[in-house]
Amino acid sequence: MNDAHQQLPDIATLLNGFQDPAVVIGADYRILAANQAYRDKHGAIGGPGRRHCYEVSHRFSRPCDEAGETCPLRNSQASGQPQRVLHLHYTARGEEHVDVQTLPLRDESGELRWFLEIMRASEVAGNGRDGAGLVGRSAAFTRMLALVERVASSEAAVLLQGESGSGKELVAKAIHAASAHAAGPFVPVECSGLTESLFESELFGHEKGAFTGAQQRKIGLVEAAAGGTLFLDEVGDIPLPLQVKLLRLLETASYRRVGSVEPRQAQFRLVCATHRDLKRMVAAGAFRQDLYYRINTFPIPLPPLRERGEDVALLADMLLQRSGAQTAKRLHADTLACLRRYDFPGNVRELRNILERATLLADGDMILPEHLPPECVTEPSSVPPGFAGEVQALAEVERRYLQWAVARHRGDKRSLARQLGLSERTFYRKLKQVQNGD
Repeated sequence: MNDAHQQLPDIATLLNGFQDPAVVIGADYRILAANQAYRDKHGAIGGPGRRHCYEVSHRFSRPCDEAGETCPLRNSQASGQPQRVLHLHYTARGEEHVDVQTLPLRDESGELRWFLEIMRASEVAGNGRDGAGLVGRSAAFTRMLALVERVASSEAAVLLQGESGSGKELVAKAIHAASAHAAGPFVPVECSGLTESLFESELFGHEKGAFTGAQQRKIGLVEAAAGGTLFLDEVGDIPLPLQVKLLRLLETASYRRVGSVEPRQAQFRLVCATHRDLKRMVAAGAFRQDLYYRINTFPIPLPPLRERGEDVALLADMLLQRSGAQTAKRLHADTLACLRRYDFPGNVRELRNILERATLLADGDMILPEHLPPECVTEPSSVPPGFAGEVQALAEVERRYLQWAVARHRGDKRSLARQLGLSERTFYRKLKQVQNGD
């Protein structure tokens, strides 16, 4: 560490030239130099080599790559190339999603010795209180957010794939807000409601007298989106005969109003969304393959809420803050436990409806389990004990799950072994270990 620090060029002045937080880190993760923006965000870090980067940013006791996260320093060290990841950092303002760019630095002999890290606050993540940005902290959410960060500033067509209620339009708006088209309009198009007779008129507009009832010129949604973002929601619901018209628009970037021969240029950023499996639809002949490849330049899968257990409390707090109720409501610990166990087939939209109903039923400032719908209030015995939000050793998880399974199973041991996917010999061996407390 000392040798590396002695050979490190004096770059304190250079680092302070960055507006964003920036540090130089040794291969042993120790912070060797930091600019004022980094110190303002994270507080006192001591002298050169005193603290590790993972201690300051994550409050970890070991490196990120040993704690289940992607470590840009370690990846950069292995590849010798720049790396970029999205991390959740602790700062003076609380937790923040941060886009970390790591650049390898070499000494005079060409040996890789140091790493410059520049950290920029996410443009699309938010804390939920001000109504701006996407909210979450789970690993599934962060993976999705990292893809949004990557593509937002580009012109690539984005395809958002996720279940109903998972927030596809919110993500589309976040991409728009972080793009070069942010000053332009965001125009959503509900494709499932477009019939063949209305498709061209709604999308491209029409001239006066173009058809019966066209009493005046109408601007289409494509023209309304000029300079902004056109969001095609549920693009998988577009009937096959109409898909060729959409493809022509995307391929030629031009269109004609119904009743006009004058071509017009289309100028918009394209974001599509669907809850359908378009790849399977292409194989079945229900969706055009050429259109699929045209809109699927950068796919982003949106995780369902059941895969975002860590986010339930954060989302619930945000939704309650935005509810507009005269008295702010809070979730009882038992209520939160019920919500964390629930599968949420309707995703975030369902969570919002559940909380709106509970707010009306709760007379005080506390939302209790009795204020939730019956399907949310499961008995504690219906799930293995000790799994709500806890991280445990795998051996302990297996032991507790086996105890729960034995207590709950009503058949013989042979049928239980079969359900668990174990041979009878393996099952009895594991059961004996549990009974002996091993």
